[in-house]
Amino acid sequence: MISVNDFRTGLTIEVDNGIWRVMDFQHVKPGKGAAFVRSKLRNLRNGAVQEKTFRAGEKVAKAQIDNRKMQYLYANGDQHVFMDNESYEQIELPTASIEYELKFLKENMEVHIMMYNTETLGVELPKSVELEVIETEPGIKGDTASGGSKPAKLETGLIVQVPFFINQGDKLIINTDEGTYVSRA
Repeated sequence: MISVNDFRTGLTIEVDNGIWRVMDFQHVKPGKGAAFVRSKLRNLRNGAVQEKTFRAGEKVAKAQIDNRKMQYLYANGDQHVFMDNESYEQIELPTASIEYELKFLKENMEVHIMMYNTETLGVELPKSVELEVIETEPGIKGDTASGGSKPAKLETGLIVQVPFFINQGDKLIINTDEGTYVSRA
């Protein structure tokens, strides 16, 4: 058991028969009444986001999540195959359970698979990935980094807003939390 006073971003807990990851939290001490913790939680089974308030000092069960390093191999219909780099064991995850993550996954990319006992919960992406621009309007001489943006389609199908100086074939660093352009690679 863990106290809600010890919440931190990324912590996994068991609440209401679900496994949740703490995305954000705030300790609130009102002038009148008892202190409480306001939190934003993501359900690791279905991806739903929920705001929940706990009384200060309330105890919740900590969920023991194992992160196994695996390599994304290929798509097989609506299943996606991942391989454990140490045991060479392969698992398949349905498209529906990793829809958001697929925007950033390339073949042979290493990711962490979240496991709870024997249940596979999903894919944990790195904070940023390197993707190649496959389609964008050509840059015009004189365009600067501070002068606006244009859409660019990346090799995984993701469309992001990029500065005018980015051209087709450029490799970009993309933030996986927000799906936004960070810089050239």
